[in-house]
Amino acid sequence: MVSAKTYTKKEAAMYLTGMFGQNMIYNVIATGLYFYLQNVICLPAVALGWIFAIARVWDAVNDPMMGAIVDKTSTKWGKCKPYLMFAPPLICVITCATFLNGNYAVAKEAGNKTAMFLIVGWAALSYILWGMSYTIGDIPLWGIISRMSEVEKDRAKLISAARIVASIGAAAVVVSIVAISQAANDALGESTNAQKGFIVVGIAMTVVASLLFELAGLGVKERVPSSDEKKSMGESIALMWKCVPFRRILISGILRSPLQLMMIVILTLFTYYFCDGNLQRAFTEPAILIILIIMGGGYFIGQFAAMILCPMLMKKISVKAMYNLTAISAIPTALIFVTYMIAPTELNQMKWVIIDGICFVISGMGFGAINVCQSIMISDCIDYEEYHHGYRPDGIFFSGQSFITKLTAGIASIISSYVYAAVGYTDVNIEKMNQALENGAHFASDYMQYSKAMWFILTVPPAVGLALAVIPTLKYEITTADHEKMLDELVSRHAKMEEKTED
Repeated sequence: MVSAKTYTKKEAAMYLTGMFGQNMIYNVIATGLYFYLQNVICLPAVALGWIFAIARVWDAVNDPMMGAIVDKTSTKWGKCKPYLMFAPPLICVITCATFLNGNYAVAKEAGNKTAMFLIVGWAALSYILWGMSYTIGDIPLWGIISRMSEVEKDRAKLISAARIVASIGAAAVVVSIVAISQAANDALGESTNAQKGFIVVGIAMTVVASLLFELAGLGVKERVPSSDEKKSMGESIALMWKCVPFRRILISGILRSPLQLMMIVILTLFTYYFCDGNLQRAFTEPAILIILIIMGGGYFIGQFAAMILCPMLMKKISVKAMYNLTAISAIPTALIFVTYMIAPTELNQMKWVIIDGICFVISGMGFGAINVCQSIMISDCIDYEEYHHGYRPDGIFFSGQSFITKLTAGIASIISSYVYAAVGYTDVNIEKMNQALENGAHFASDYMQYSKAMWFILTVPPAVGLALAVIPTLKYEITTADHEKMLDELVSRHAKMEEKTED
């Protein structure tokens, strides 16, 4: 028997710190920038939707290209580590630049069409550039897990821990960026529009997160040898579809694309429905804070619980079975909208808060389990491909994970933009609503058409996506027993490869 190689505790800690920082950056953009463009500088809903959709679809195309480049990389550090060392500074600069824009609502009221065009154009260009730069670091960050260890349980533990710290990084930004930006704006002497506060806080968070992200590149080590064979970009991309179990994962991910709507709308919905546009109230009014902890916190608690439990449950049931069980979370997700239809202006009452809180916990558990299982299944598919064909596609297959995330986010952006446009939640209407809320209006009762649209986006399409996503994976080919046999054989092959290299 040949001993399988794996990472040290220090490497795992450095990697997870980098993962935390990377996901802070992602959510500065995914939630913070989206809120900023929609509710602070007030871009038109359809324009915003298409900006995010086009950029994400391009990213989805760009991801496999980056994955193929990673797989062809050969350096003394390995094929993923170099990108983790040099990508964070680039991502930092471009992330900061996305917030440096004018105010569309002000330009429109002034009739300045040139300014309006430049504001929309810069929002589109900077976001596309951000997506391309983020890809350079994202694919190697996930791909390196399968190269840090040959031990299945160690990979599963690291993937589960990575998903947990990623969610904590996301939660840290989602919970704080709007409230801190509004507070910073007040400190800067701006009484209404929070643009300056968002710029300051967005840049500050990005710099801190980028420094943390850099630690992953500095701390990790690749132990699994690369394949001698090098495939062209076209061959690598074709391989994603030819590998049947991996193809099932891709199709499943696309079917659950509406699940991305939850991350797009939840910050806006909670800010307006429970705080009437001022999220700082959550930190000054205990009743509102309790509501957000039970409902919003419930969703994250559900995720964390699933991510912690997944590695333990995998000792009893297969990763395939666990992934397919996530369809159950479609039921509580849909029930949240049912509670809104019953009590559209009363969801801040404790009985509804508790009911929705329970639904959010179970829904979050489904989302958390999906994230962990998907990453483990992709890692298994890499072993599957190397076992059957002698080629290890770490980069191209983990680009599939990024491909799923970005393509589905693009689809979700289009869905949300047209729902918002249909109810009039766009550009100057948002500015007028913000002013009315400052003057004493209430979002839940005075803007019910907006409220209903947000609760619908948050729940119904995601529930449908969760139910449909398991259809392709019902016949997922890689069993636990087969994968264990594959790993034993691969460990032996890797040892022989190293012996030849030393000779």
